[in-house]
Amino acid sequence: MRVHIEGKALRRGRWLGAWVSEITPQGVRADAMAGLLGALLVLPQGMAFAVLAGLPPQYGLYTAVVPCIVAGLFGSSRHVLSGPTNANSLALFAVLAPLALPGSPGYIELALAVTVLVGVMQLAVSLLRMGVLANFISPAALFGFTSGAALLIALHALGDAAGVPREQAHGLANTFSAILDGWVSPAALLVTVITLGVALAVRRWDRRRPHMLAGLVAGTLAGWLLGWVWPGLATLGPIAEPFPPFHVPQFEWRRLPDMLGVAVPLTIVALAQSISIAKAVGARSGQTIDANREFFGQGLSNIVGGFFSCYLSCGSLNRSMPNYEAGARSPLAAVFSAVMLVLLVLVSAPLLAHIPYAAIAGLLLLVAWNLLDIPRWRWLLRVNRNEAVIAGVTLAATVFIRMEVAILLGALLSLTAYLYRTSRPAMRLMGIAADDPARHFVPRESDAPVLAACPQLTLLRMEGSVYFGAAAYVGERLARLRSESASHLLVMSRSMNFIDQAGAEVWEEELKHRRTRGGDLYFHRPRPGVMSVWERTGFIERLGADHIFPDKAVAIGHIYQKLEPGVCRACTARCFRECGPPGTAHQSGQRGTAGPVEIKPPTPTVRGASGA
Repeated sequence: MRVHIEGKALRRGRWLGAWVSEITPQGVRADAMAGLLGALLVLPQGMAFAVLAGLPPQYGLYTAVVPCIVAGLFGSSRHVLSGPTNANSLALFAVLAPLALPGSPGYIELALAVTVLVGVMQLAVSLLRMGVLANFISPAALFGFTSGAALLIALHALGDAAGVPREQAHGLANTFSAILDGWVSPAALLVTVITLGVALAVRRWDRRRPHMLAGLVAGTLAGWLLGWVWPGLATLGPIAEPFPPFHVPQFEWRRLPDMLGVAVPLTIVALAQSISIAKAVGARSGQTIDANREFFGQGLSNIVGGFFSCYLSCGSLNRSMPNYEAGARSPLAAVFSAVMLVLLVLVSAPLLAHIPYAAIAGLLLLVAWNLLDIPRWRWLLRVNRNEAVIAGVTLAATVFIRMEVAILLGALLSLTAYLYRTSRPAMRLMGIAADDPARHFVPRESDAPVLAACPQLTLLRMEGSVYFGAAAYVGERLARLRSESASHLLVMSRSMNFIDQAGAEVWEEELKHRRTRGGDLYFHRPRPGVMSVWERTGFIERLGADHIFPDKAVAIGHIYQKLEPGVCRACTARCFRECGPPGTAHQSGQRGTAGPVEIKPPTPTVRGASGA
């Protein structure tokens, strides 16, 4: 019996995740408290986002129930709550408005059908194991996106915090215009401040307590009391029926090509948001995100949701971060959030109707401040200006353009910066350390004193890949070396990680030019991947297998025999052991048995925080 039970647990863990085996009573309580907060947060958001998408308000509540459960159970993240989002709602409205009248039955059917198509495409991305594409979202781009989203959350919350009437707060421009025109409610400001103050106080007292829920309760009580002094404080009001009805989307099959054209950009928007939000929350919680599994959960949630009157959903940042901050430990928090949303609307709709929008705005401002992470911005500006620029551009795009464009732009900038760095691989001229009996190799650009260079043999260490993007740069550097230095070249290629066809042609040209000048080209310890390319192109045959050495001492001894004896006798550098005393040359067939060994400059000692 025990084996049978453990086997079932293993199968559940495979389908649902390792968290299944980690469920404890304490964890369930924490998930329940976090789920309650998630349900309260999504009440006003879901209805508002549905209206933004051109749908009746109840569709926002439906979308906060079914996709939240499915994506939570079958996705990768333990803390992401899925449902309606502002970016998805705006994107859906933008692509469907030209096809049907927003809010009409035809529009609703199109929205549900497109949701199913997007889910199928997301599922295909997962099953084809294309989640690796998410790895191209760099930490800098992700940080910029998170910070931009924090500003958006704060800016959108300002209207409710100031008590601007919702009909006057459609869009950020209208919100700020209303604030400047004097549409500010002292009661709303006080409720926002009280909500923030209580939440911060409870968190400072004990971070394990549901500080955000405490703040929401305090804000609601304050709103009720202040309503006697300043009537008219905006509250949630009557809440629609929350049960998602089963419904098969109806549409004309002749419109399928148009719908597929609409579904592709929406899929990109939803996936980019979902993985970025999952990674952002994972960076806070320390969880590693499996992109393919996350895409699977999101795709399945949209397929199932589309048949239960839900429109396009994905991970919600302004619900996921509070979910983590509230102490959620597993995806059960998503299940609790969905179930409690239904129960709350059914059981306590009259009480929930009195929750002020200003109290919810206070919670969102707290989330935004936690996301902004000012200390990390200072660190990034001090340590890596390029990464700070990428983060800054991504932040600006998130705030002023669109979230999905910001993510793609950040990824593009990160890839561009990477390609620029790799297009200029380090090519270090090496020398022999002076006052070193062992005659170790050191970079000539280092601070260590080095002997004069050999007039006939250049020592070059390649660090980086020679591919099509770097071929021109490497070729120019090699041409400059040919014109300025010795005719023979030994390339220390252990750190040359990769070459492609363009990189192979660079070394073909170098070999031809070196031999035309009476010199030659040699390599020390090329990597197996590089050797494989050279073998396929026939370069090793043209170079000669005896020009590739596994040991530097053997390489120097072999090459020394090919140097001009007359030049060696007149040379005063005497950098190799094979050189012998001044005025002599030893190209007599005897090869040196001990050559130089590469050494790196010593790493400076870093003091600890105590300065010891």
